[in-house]
Amino acid sequence: MSLPDSTIPALYRRRFIPDELVRLKDDEIIFINNELILTRWKTLKPRKDFTHGRSCYYLNEGFKISHFIDKDENLLYTYCDLIETHYNSQENAYYFNDLLADVVVYPDGFVKVLDIAEISDALENDLITLEMAKNALRVLDKLLELIYSGKLSELSHILESEAIRTKQ
Repeated sequence: MSLPDSTIPALYRRRFIPDELVRLKDDEIIFINNELILTRWKTLKPRKDFTHGRSCYYLNEGFKISHFIDKDENLLYTYCDLIETHYNSQENAYYFNDLLADVVVYPDGFVKVLDIAEISDALENDLITLEMAKNALRVLDKLLELIYSGKLSELSHILESEAIRTKQ
């Protein structure tokens, strides 16, 4: 979906550990509606393992699914972030709070859950609320259930569409 520049919302990622708010100014929005935002992006800092990727923010589900791609267009892994989404209509901006824990799924099917202890750390240091922590754990449970039941491909298939696969 091609949007006039004036209607393209800004995207921000808020991390709690480390504490940072970053505008994702180089992320290109490919499609947006009330349920999802589809983007493609290049790494913010040069890396040897991957150069770019594609992401789908599931606005009502509480997660973002990304494909991390190397310079030869190989899928390295699917990375799933737990997110809390806020839209500011006055700014025309989406704010995505990173709810700390993540899930990585490798092409061979191996699943790795990361940073669960950061939820406890963030609670202990009053970086997140109890409600945010409970939400993160519920979304993590829902996401793992989708992955273990083989439904991740249904959610990530959109990242393989021709519109988003166009060279970076």
